Amino acid sequence: MARDYYGTLGVSRDATPEQLKRAYRKLARELHPDVNPDPEAQERFREVSAIYEVLSDPEKRKLVDLGADPLDPSGGMRGAGGGMGGDPFGGFGLGDIMDAFFGGGGGGGRGPRSRVQPGSDALIRAELTLEECNSGVTREISVETAVLCTTCSGSGCAGDSRPVGCDTCGGRGEVQSVQRSFLGQVVTARPCPACRGFGEVIPDPCQQCGGDGRVRARRTITAKIPPGVADGMRVRLASQGEVGPGGGPAGDLYVEVEELPHEVFTRDGHNLHCTIRVPMTAAALGTSIPLETLDSEEELTLEPGTQPNTELVLSGRGMPRLRSSGRVDGRGNLHVHVEVVVPSKLDTKQADLLRQLAMLRGEDQPELATNGRGNGGGLFSRLRRR
Repeated sequence: MARDYYGTLGVSRDATPEQLKRAYRKLARELHPDVNPDPEAQERFREVSAIYEVLSDPEKRKLVDLGADPLDPSGGMRGAGGGMGGDPFGGFGLGDIMDAFFGGGGGGGRGPRSRVQPGSDALIRAELTLEECNSGVTREISVETAVLCTTCSGSGCAGDSRPVGCDTCGGRGEVQSVQRSFLGQVVTARPCPACRGFGEVIPDPCQQCGGDGRVRARRTITAKIPPGVADGMRVRLASQGEVGPGGGPAGDLYVEVEELPHEVFTRDGHNLHCTIRVPMTAAALGTSIPLETLDSEEELTLEPGTQPNTELVLSGRGMPRLRSSGRVDGRGNLHVHVEVVVPSKLDTKQADLLRQLAMLRGEDQPELATNGRGNGGGLFSRLRRR
């Protein structure tokens, strides 16, 4: 089955190199072995990396557009006709195909690839309290990534030694093979297995990094997390990710926020919610309650006759609104939900006092509410009138 190069990266056939790079980085962040240990994800990560390497090379991309599969060891073509009966050139002339395979009239190939490659992005999670999400925090984070080898400074060579040209490919970085097909002899090229496409080998590799130019090490990074972040948000630390092979430029490090539950407040976007429990006497008479928010202490006033499930809104006492630029633009609100507590146990004196209050208010007999319909009065009052 034909390999879908562009579909695998999720881009169109006319994608720019920058769009290819963004799509690859997005997939690499999801599939990198340091983030996703699933074997299937690791296999897909290798496939995505290989496909990105092909499409980022102009000559290889030209082969893909002509119907070839550079990752197929057989160098097979994907004919537009689906087989010998269709157009084997997929709408391109023979000259186009010869140019694609032989570099334009039988000239040289694409040449060796650079040993210096950009590094991958890295992801780490940081637990933050609601107070830290509210005010922002500067956190020292310990992370293990690939760093520049200090012994060889990224060259991969021991001491004063240097890489030498590969004898297998003659420094071209690729080897050619000839296969017979209905066109005659077809020459295909693939990366040199001896030098892995670099065109040179390191005869005396660095003992510290084994010739890779980088080693894995644990280091401490200072991460400045702005106010208003929420659970699942990611803060980007530029050039703090994995150093690339050969001492290449480092990728980015993303700090993903994991917000811890709060014992008083619950969060709903920019708004906060909390519940206060007041005795029925305080709800009936009215009272003032000190309420400590995330930033200050507020005096909460309950009017006489406050009913259960009353909601009070304190404007601007919620979470900061974080803009995409990292700046704070206002704050949400704090919603206070009132829960009226009815005593479950009364002593004799308390019960007598409540009975006296009920008699004074004419509430000694219960009534069934009518929802505003009927002749007025409750069920018991209607029974007494009969």
